[in-house]
Amino acid sequence: MYSLLLAIIYVAFVSLGLPDSLVGAGWPVMHRDLDVPVAFAGIVTTIIAGGTILSSLASERLTRRFGAGLVTAVSVGLTAAALGGFSVSGSFWLLCLWAVPYGLGAGAVDAALNNYVALHYAARHMNWLHSFWGLGASISPFIMSWAITSGLGWSSAYRVIGLVQAVLTVVLIVSLPLWGKVNPVAPPRQAGPADAEPPGRGSTHVPLAQALRIPGVVLVLVAFSAYCALESTSILWASTYLVADRGVAPATAAAFASLFLLGITAGRFLAGFFADRAGDRYLIRGGFAAVAVGVVLLVLPVRTDALALVGLVVAGLGCAPIYPAIIHSTPVNFGRDNSQAVIGIQMAAAYTGSTLAPPAFGVLSAWAGMWTFPLFLAVLVVLGLLMSERLNRLVAHRARAAQLADRP
Repeated sequence: MYSLLLAIIYVAFVSLGLPDSLVGAGWPVMHRDLDVPVAFAGIVTTIIAGGTILSSLASERLTRRFGAGLVTAVSVGLTAAALGGFSVSGSFWLLCLWAVPYGLGAGAVDAALNNYVALHYAARHMNWLHSFWGLGASISPFIMSWAITSGLGWSSAYRVIGLVQAVLTVVLIVSLPLWGKVNPVAPPRQAGPADAEPPGRGSTHVPLAQALRIPGVVLVLVAFSAYCALESTSILWASTYLVADRGVAPATAAAFASLFLLGITAGRFLAGFFADRAGDRYLIRGGFAAVAVGVVLLVLPVRTDALALVGLVVAGLGCAPIYPAIIHSTPVNFGRDNSQAVIGIQMAAAYTGSTLAPPAFGVLSAWAGMWTFPLFLAVLVVLGLLMSERLNRLVAHRARAAQLADRP
C-alpha cells in the first residue's frame, strides 16, 4: 500500500508541474493568435494566482471533510478541465474564464498533497517529490515547442497535458481506498508541540484566524513568502540582470538563467539522499546560506563574468531544499492537527510572494536600475533566514517547556 500510493503521488507531482510553465512558454504565439498585447499575460497569470490563493486557504476545510485523496483527485480533474478549456479558447476572455478553475485546482491539490506527504512520508520523499515537480515544469515547454513547430498550434499542447491530467484523475479515483491505509511517519525527536492524530475526514476545522494565532505561524509565513519571492524574481529577472548590468551575452545569460531552475530540480534530488539525516531545520538554514553565497558571487566587482554565472547556479542549488523542508517541518512545528490549516496558509503566502515580488522588482529596477537585483535578493535571503531562525528558537523553547512539564 505504502509503495503503490507513493508511486502514484510521484506521478501526481510530475503532473502538477506540467501546467505551470505552459502559459509562459506559449504566450509569444498565443497573444498574437488571440490578438491581445503581450502584457496581457499578466492578467491571465494573476487570475490563476488569485484562484490558487483562494483554494489554498479553503483546502484545510475541504481536506478535513472529504479527505486528501478525493480533494487531490477532484482538483486534478478541475485542472484537466481548465486545460481542455484553454485548448478550445479562441478569445482572450474565454482564456480568462478558464483561468479560474486552472488556479482553483492548482491551489487545493498543492496544499492537500503537500500536507499528506508531510504527515505520512519521510523528508527525503518531500525533496524528491518536489524534484519531480520541477521535472514536470521543465517538460511542458518542450511539449509547447513541439506543438508549435509541428504546426499543430499552441492549443495542442494544452490538449495533450489536459489528457495527461485526465488520466491521472482516473488513477487517483481508483486509488482512493489506499489513502487511508498509510500510517503517518513518526515525528522526529525534536518535535515541538504534542502531535495529535493526523487530520482526516470529519475532524475539527481550524479557522483561518485561529491558525494565524498559533505561535510561530506568522514567522513561517514571512519566511516562506520571502523564499518564494526570491525564487520567482530570480527566474524572471536573472537573465535580464546578467545582460543589462554585467554585459553577459544574451544567449549565455539565458542558458545560465535556465540552469538556476535546473539547479533547483537537481538540488532537490540530491538533497533527498541526506534529508532524513540532516533534518529540515539544517536544510533550510544551509539553503539560505548557499543562496547568500550565490548572491555575493553575483555582485562581486571583478572583470570576469564567470563568478556571476557560477553564483546564479549556486543560488539555484541553495534554493533547492528550502521549500520542501519548510513544508515537511510543518507538522513538527505546529502539530499534526494544525498542519493542513497551516500548510494551506503557507501555500497562499507562497503564491502571494511569487506573484507580487517580480513586478515589484520591475518597478524598483525601472526607478533605481538593474544593479539592485542582487540587493533585492539579499534582502529576501536575510528576511527568510531571520524568520526561520526565530521560528527554530520558538519551537526549541516550546519543546524544552514541554519536557519540563512532563517531569515528575
